[in-house]
Amino acid sequence: MTIHFYTNPMSRGQIVRWMLEEVGEHYEQHIVDYAVMHDEEYRRINPMMKVPAIVHDGKIVTECAAIIAYLADVFPAAGLGPRAEEKADYHRWLFFAAGPVEHAVTNTAMGLVPPPEKSGMIGYGSFDQVVDVLEKLFDKRDYACGDRFTACDVYLGSQIMWGTSFKTLPERPSFLAYADRLGKRDAYSRAKEIDGLLIAQMQPATPA
Repeated sequence: MTIHFYTNPMSRGQIVRWMLEEVGEHYEQHIVDYAVMHDEEYRRINPMMKVPAIVHDGKIVTECAAIIAYLADVFPAAGLGPRAEEKADYHRWLFFAAGPVEHAVTNTAMGLVPPPEKSGMIGYGSFDQVVDVLEKLFDKRDYACGDRFTACDVYLGSQIMWGTSFKTLPERPSFLAYADRLGKRDAYSRAKEIDGLLIAQMQPATPA
């Protein structure tokens, strides 16, 4: 069954495109303008009115981490899912990225910093705590599950690559080394080229 991929190149859809390129299965892209996301037709795909989303075999999957995990699961031949000995790390760090990392980075970028006495009420403690945990992880290993690239690295890696590029995460040496390894992957390069061309096409023409 064809994978229908709903995205906007200037969105987290870039993460899912990378995963689709890693999987290597045919997919049909649907570029969704931000204004169109509020239309009733698209809301039937994602009532949250955001991208990315995929439809595969008649089933809708939304949320980047869920899409990544789903694609790894339904296309096992790509070898992106966890081996038996990797499952604990795979699930731990995938959901750490989708939970504490996402929330800590977003809240801090928006200036929403909880006071220390309230840190126990939120799921990530503090921004610095999240960063330190990630730094220690990649001080010890090349990828989220050890020495092998998995789908978890698509999501967690995207968080770190974007964060260090846009200065929402500090440029710790282990982050930069991890980002450099991921940036050399052929699937990552293909995905960036596709979205880069789409972004260029969406830009208004420069007056002569």
